Order: sequence, then C-alpha cells, then structure tokens
Amino acid sequence: MLKKLKDALSDEGYQDLRFEKLKNLSINIRNDEVKSVEIIEKEGGHARALVGGGFGTLSFNKLDHAKESIASCLVFSKEIPGSMTLAPAPLVEDEVVLSIEMDPRDLTLDEKVDLLRSYGKMASEVPGLSICDIEYIELYKEKYYVNNEGTQIRQEQMSVAANFRMTSKNDKLTQQTRLSLGGGANFKEIMNQDQAVMQKARQTVDLLDAEPVIAGDYDVVLDPTVGGLFIHEAFGHLSEADNLLRSEALRKTMTLGTTFATSELNVIDDPTEEGHSGSFVYDDEGVKSEKSYLIRDGKLAGRLHSRATSGLTGEPLTGHFRAKNYAYTPIIRMGNIYIDTGKDTYEDIISSTKNGLYLFGTAGGQTSGDMFTFAVQGGYKIEDGKITSMVRDIILTGNLFTTLKNIDKIGNTRTMSKGGGCGKGGQILRTSCKGSPYIRIKGMSVGGK
Repeated sequence: MLKKLKDALSDEGYQDLRFEKLKNLSINIRNDEVKSVEIIEKEGGHARALVGGGFGTLSFNKLDHAKESIASCLVFSKEIPGSMTLAPAPLVEDEVVLSIEMDPRDLTLDEKVDLLRSYGKMASEVPGLSICDIEYIELYKEKYYVNNEGTQIRQEQMSVAANFRMTSKNDKLTQQTRLSLGGGANFKEIMNQDQAVMQKARQTVDLLDAEPVIAGDYDVVLDPTVGGLFIHEAFGHLSEADNLLRSEALRKTMTLGTTFATSELNVIDDPTEEGHSGSFVYDDEGVKSEKSYLIRDGKLAGRLHSRATSGLTGEPLTGHFRAKNYAYTPIIRMGNIYIDTGKDTYEDIISSTKNGLYLFGTAGGQTSGDMFTFAVQGGYKIEDGKITSMVRDIILTGNLFTTLKNIDKIGNTRTMSKGGGCGKGGQILRTSCKGSPYIRIKGMSVGGK
C-alpha cells in the first residue's frame, strides 16, 4: 500500500497522500430493546499538493486514482496566487500497531448487545425514568500516509464508547441527562459500570423534584465534565491556530506571554497520553503529536498548529492537523485538552464555598469569540460549605478571559471525558477528548428563573 502511494507522487512542489480503511459499528438500544445495528466499511484517499499560494486538495475512492488526483491538485494549487511556507517536519518511517488489553473486535456482536441491554434494562427500571437511550460506537481505522519528502507511516486507531441519554418525566416536567463510558480503545472501560449507570438514572429522576435555579452571580464548583467542556469550547478552539489567525482582534488578545489566570492554572493538550478518545501518535500530515502547554503558570504559552500555520507564525509544530476521514481535508483539532491538577482537595473546595453552586454534567453550549454560553444537566446548592438541595435549568454565560482570572480553586485529581466528540468546519470528530479537575470560579453569571 505505501509503495503504491509513493509511486503516485512526483517531485513537483509539496505533495502528500492519505489512504484509509474504515470500519464503524453502531448499536442503538432503547431501554432493553435493540433499535438498530449498523456496520459500515469503506475506504478511500485524500490528495494534497502545494505549488502556489494554497493547497489543491481532492478526495478519491480507489487507490488507482491516487496519481491522477495528485495531478489535479497540482493544477488547483497553481490557480491560487501568492506563496505558502510549510514548517519543516522530521522525515518519518514508522508503523503504529494497536495493543489493546480487551480489543472490542475480539467480542461477538451478541456479547456487546447483551451488555448494553443489561444497562438499559437496569436504568429503565428505576422508578420515574421513562427512557434510557444508548448509542454504542466502535470505530477502527487503518491509515496510510506518504509525502514526497520521504515520510511514510502506517498506523491503526481504535475508539469505542457507549453514550447514554436518560429521560425522566412527570405530569409537568421532562428532564434529560447524559453519560458516556469508554472513549479509548479498551472495551474493558465499558464493562462493570452498573454503579455509574444507576447513579445517573437516579440523578435524572431526582431532577424532577429539583428547584429551578435563581438567576444571579454565584461561586460555582464545576465537576470535571463541565470543567472539561468549558476549557475545550471556550478556550481550546481559540488555541487552534487556524481559528485564531482569522481574527486580528483575537490575535492581539492571544499574545504569547500574556497573563490570563492565576499562576496555578495550567492548560495542556496532550495526544500522547494514552487511553483517551483524543490519543494518537501521528496527525494527518505525518507530524508526531506533542504535549503542548497552552497556558503555563497562568500565562499564554502556546497554541496548536499545522505545518502551514507553524510556517506562518514561526511557532513550533505540535502535530494537531487532523481530518474526520479521507473524505475531508485536515484542519487543526484538539487531541486531549485539559486543565492540569492543582493542590486543592474536592472536600476543601466544597467546604470553603459558603454560598454557591456545585454543577454536574454537560448539556451543550456555544461560543462566539471570547464569549460563551453553556447549559449543564443540573446542580446542587452549596450552603455554609455543605452540598444541600438540587437545582435545575442552569445556564452559564461569561467572557472567557474574565472567567479564567476568576478560577481560584483547582482540584488535585483530574478526570477525562469518556465519549469524545467535537465539531468544527463541518467535521464531527469523535476522536477528541477533554478533562479537568474540580475547579471553582468566583462570581460566575448563572441564568435561571
């Protein structure tokens, strides 16, 4: 395969080719009933060439079309005026083979369905819970990459996750929560999760009796899922150099070395940390992924790059240029982004909060520049350092840079998301992960009743 791809390249300008073989298994369960099982297998490639002011790109379905696709890309690129400089990248010849403790491909379809049905049955039998929807996703990729500089890579990638959406209802109200299991390649992470499933089911029912939150400014304690969503959506996308370079105002704001937060805050993107949905070895232009400090000791320390943005800015390569699959041109994407641990215990964070909210679970959101709005699944009041009654209908809004400076407590343990997933540029990338310790933010605006 690699030889055939190499033979399709010429010496003109810069050229690279990707070819991928994909297998995607999805299972959908409602309560304990199987609603659908789907297996999709496909393969194809993506060509890029650079001889002008930008890349010519083309996707193709058959390996035999690689050479003519590269030829077309050269024509496209010549039509783009100007010039583009790619940062130099090490020449690589490598093969990345999966080694998984419990490979999901070794289990039968019946074994997977039986496990999912058992979770659905268990949750749906909790009084007050009406629906437990489960989506199981198993994605395997065999990827080949070559360029005309001499790099050639074969790598395998696998991700597996079970995503739950639970619904409770009474005569006046409907509440929904989400739960994800897995995220990496190891099926074992999805097994023996009865306690997590039951806890989320009961929490979903309890929300029916929760009070709507009173709108106002609160000291809020975010659980790792909410903290991870905040740093991913509100800050992480601004750290993707292709996003940042589109806005002159944000480029000035996001000047390296600028103090953004307390000196205890560190934000990192690390695809090299194994076992998460955003873990990978090489990106889609053959650059090895790097652990990248985005905020270090409270100061802006770096951002995520492709070879083009690195060449434009003179900043180091990070290996974060990825595509959903061969049908798409790569764009800069986060891998495993997280707030690093601090010194505070969970107990100390709660006990030192006199009047605030503890918030759990993500329910979607949006950002616009440096402003954000997020919904959370629910929360609890914190009164005199103790968690008390449950509240619901919670919306967080704020300015990213103000919010970062208001983080005053950072927990000493970190949890990463299990399901994965991120949307950008029309590409929903499941192999993306986020995480955080428990963090406290002073004076955050909370929308509600």
